[in-house]
Amino acid sequence: MKHLAYLRKFFFKYRWRFLLGILFVFVSNWFRVLQPRMIREALDLVVENIGLFRLNDGFENQAAIFMDLGKILLFFGLLVVLLALLMGVFMYFMRQTIIVMSRLIEYDLRKEIFAHYEKLDLAFYKRNNTGDLMSRITEDVTKVRMYLGPAVLYGINLVSLFIMALYSMLSVSWELTLYCLIPLPLLSISIYYVSNLISKKSEKIQRQLAKLNSIAQEVYSGIRVVKSYVQESPMGNYFELQSEEYKGKAMALARVNALFFPVMLLLIGASTVITVFVGGWQVHEGNITTGNIAEFVLYVNMLTWPVTALGWITSIMQQAAASQKRINEFLNTKPTIANAAVQADEVKGKIVFDGVSFTYPDTGIRALEGVRFELKTGQKMAIIGKTGSGKTTIADLLVRMYDVSEGRILIDGKDIREHHLYLLRRKIGYVPQDGFLFSDTVSRNIAFGKADASQEEIEEFSKYAAVYEDIKGLSEGFDSLVGERGVTLSGGQKQRVSIARAFIKKPEIVLLDDCLSAVDTNTEKQILGYFDKALADKTGIIITHRIYSLLNFDKIIVLDSGRIIEEGTHEQLLSQRGYYFELFEKQRAEEVNA
Repeated sequence: MKHLAYLRKFFFKYRWRFLLGILFVFVSNWFRVLQPRMIREALDLVVENIGLFRLNDGFENQAAIFMDLGKILLFFGLLVVLLALLMGVFMYFMRQTIIVMSRLIEYDLRKEIFAHYEKLDLAFYKRNNTGDLMSRITEDVTKVRMYLGPAVLYGINLVSLFIMALYSMLSVSWELTLYCLIPLPLLSISIYYVSNLISKKSEKIQRQLAKLNSIAQEVYSGIRVVKSYVQESPMGNYFELQSEEYKGKAMALARVNALFFPVMLLLIGASTVITVFVGGWQVHEGNITTGNIAEFVLYVNMLTWPVTALGWITSIMQQAAASQKRINEFLNTKPTIANAAVQADEVKGKIVFDGVSFTYPDTGIRALEGVRFELKTGQKMAIIGKTGSGKTTIADLLVRMYDVSEGRILIDGKDIREHHLYLLRRKIGYVPQDGFLFSDTVSRNIAFGKADASQEEIEEFSKYAAVYEDIKGLSEGFDSLVGERGVTLSGGQKQRVSIARAFIKKPEIVLLDDCLSAVDTNTEKQILGYFDKALADKTGIIITHRIYSLLNFDKIIVLDSGRIIEEGTHEQLLSQRGYYFELFEKQRAEEVNA
């Protein structure tokens, strides 16, 4: 139960609904417990009047006695029906309070998990796979909801009904009540034993289910690779193997439950047999009436489902505890990138890297080593280097996906960690090399950079990104759906939509991370023309493998193994005749040959 203790705040939030639900449960059970009493009184009256009816055999008043008996039975019958109707009404109310409460908590819990996922840093997502994240916010939350609703409802129902029925039984005969309850300790011991098995098996099932989700998600996302390498059959076999493992774990849990319920029903049946045997003996002794036996049988059977449900409730609680434990693991994960700033300062665009070194926390790879450069507001810089030289790491550090391991980054003279995180990111237009598009319309993907963007703005900035004509050529223009991850667009179109999304923010700092690799020369000229003129007063950084002769960069740095090996303007770097010079000569030769 220690894992489920996290849910106490939700019970407090909906405390009035919860307390009202408890009240409705007790009222409903009060009307239920009254029914056996009415039946006992009716049966006793019948037994007494049958004797009187037989004594008046042959007399005229025998018919009157028969009519009176019929009226009495009709009265008690209608009374039992009325009590059943009242019980049903309050059962409806108790479900409308407690079950609805569980749905509201499920909604709140999912929102909380999703919001927490959004706060967690990039390193967290590299450590955990998407399928596991999805499993915790779907299957695990559903199992927790089953505890919050049905398990809590039937648990309260069991306690209230047991108390009321036990009181009614003791008020008739404490001796018969004790005999009826003999099987219950055995039931408690079996529940205690089985609950431990259920807990262990439930946690294993949930982990295996998360693994299945991860496999399916990866195959669906990488279906092009799977098909192109003709790996449908091997991947299907692997999924089948993992599904068999899941089935084995689920069947093991089902076997435990399959044994548990018949044992409970056997013990409840034993209580009924004991009631009839001991009750008959006490009627013979004159301690109770015949109606009391019927009353006790009804009470025992009335307790059959709640007591039988005790095992089901236990199973749900154990599964919910296992699921909440998994949820708590992520909810207790603190993001390493936190917003420490209270006041939001304006971002103008001056950038200083002061001896920045960085090691990836998840892999231990040293990506940057003592990087130093300064970029004034409005200046443009290119970062050039081989794959794995640390270029993208600089961009990730500037948008604070990670914090530096050593040194510091200054934005407008202030440490980046002291800036308001969300304002800083709003002021940076970042286009990563693997531009991601949502499964939505082209318009909404562009407007993702500015939620209140008008259609005129969307179209205007699509022209700046040289993708306007491509979009107009789609079947539904800007209302065309791009599919998951932009699958319906070409690589170059996806890159340009991502660029339009960054431009529409009207940022103070523009970061383009190798996002022109899939566009032709004319399109490249159009995009760089906007970058050079319309964004002339904005700080700009282009990360690339190639040299853009169209742009007049204020500074160019060349990275190799996380260190700056060359730095200067285009002319200065050519005069050094190093890596930059070799890259320029190679690129020029390719252009001539083309």
